[in-house]
Amino acid sequence: MSELVERVDDRDEVLTVVSRSDAIREGWLHRVATIVCRDPEGRTLVHRRTEGTSRFPGHFNWMLGGAVEVAETYEQAAARKLEEEIGVRTCPRFVFKFRCTGAISPYWLGLHEVVVDKPIKPDPEEIASHDWLTEHELNELVQHDAFVPDAREAFERYLAIRPRTQSRVSSGQTPTDRPREDARGHGGQYGGGHDRERW
Repeated sequence: MSELVERVDDRDEVLTVVSRSDAIREGWLHRVATIVCRDPEGRTLVHRRTEGTSRFPGHFNWMLGGAVEVAETYEQAAARKLEEEIGVRTCPRFVFKFRCTGAISPYWLGLHEVVVDKPIKPDPEEIASHDWLTEHELNELVQHDAFVPDAREAFERYLAIRPRTQSRVSSGQTPTDRPREDARGHGGQYGGGHDRERW
């Protein structure tokens, strides 16, 4: 059975309940919650989608997430997807939302942040490989042809408002932006340098 979502309008107000497949096919606005994960050193979790994923198989993404279910808030959906995709139970902080043009169809994207200070358990059906990247490495990867285009748009918008988000950072709840070490030697699947074939 197709996933049910709330069709919303240009102000992100609910109109009716539809299947997500219909929303995508008809170009109806609906809601998607995403999460940016960082470790205590400030590195960002980036993953490569599995080849069996229906949308953007094998592509890189710096966000986790998925559709907001019926009667669910952005925050609730973010917490649910965080547990489903990497096995972490916590409450991500809502940062902002915007109407995403979408490479497949338009939707409202709600972006959240969280610091992850425990081991993760990636869902093998969703995540083929992952690593924690420095800011420099992430900036390079975003330009890669195999980076999810919607995630690139979110990244650019995030950078544009980051001075405001930094002012609200609080210990244990949101990422820090202190200088970070290079990712080489940390044992992730991205590896040192920028050899993306190692994913």
